[in-house]
Amino acid sequence: MKYSLSLRRVALLAMAGASLHGALALAQESEATVPVVGTRPAMSALTAQPATSAPAPQAASGVVAGNDADVQGYVAELIQMIHDAKLVELRTTYNGSFGASLFFHPDEVTYYVALFQDRHFWRVIKSQDEARAEAIYAGFVQQTSQLAEIEIHRTQLQAQNAFLDRVIASSADRARRLQADLEVARTQQAQVSDRQRQMQAEAVALRVEKEKAQAQLRDLQRQVQMLQRQNEAGLPATK
Repeated sequence: MKYSLSLRRVALLAMAGASLHGALALAQESEATVPVVGTRPAMSALTAQPATSAPAPQAASGVVAGNDADVQGYVAELIQMIHDAKLVELRTTYNGSFGASLFFHPDEVTYYVALFQDRHFWRVIKSQDEARAEAIYAGFVQQTSQLAEIEIHRTQLQAQNAFLDRVIASSADRARRLQADLEVARTQQAQVSDRQRQMQAEAVALRVEKEKAQAQLRDLQRQVQMLQRQNEAGLPATK
């Protein structure tokens, strides 16, 4: 097979791999938490898809991946080579918790195309044909976009529901405050109304009392006038 890359390009890519992927050293064996949508796990933390998990998605149309034994073998091979820091990560695309990566092995001028979710590889294709590897990678990227649609939509709905819950709680709290203010206003209004009725009754009583006092005063004034006339009877009239 004729390689499309020159020896000079291979050497440059090998140097790039050494500088860019020092972080691909063997990760600790402790189990890490599954990342949430939008986070990026370290490539060295990726493992093979567990056998009990849902079946892996099919490759893009037109992509030939070989039989299942080859695919599983490539998964294990890729994981080991990542741990040994032998690969250059050329491209990686994430959609939600799904991702696709294109790796290059400079020593063998070989490409590995991987499809994964969270911390697990689902599909790995090995090829020495650059154009074919790029095409497979593009197909995997398209798959991640399709697979992540429901996940992303779920994340958005979850956030929207949480936001609505906060708005509802805030509105309910405001309603409680307004209800409390209304109760205070009603209580105060009732007290004012009672006070007004009491003052009105007192005003009526005072008016009746005033009228009685005025009548009594008139009677006394008439009595005084009468007694005064009787007392002054026979006396010269006052000029």
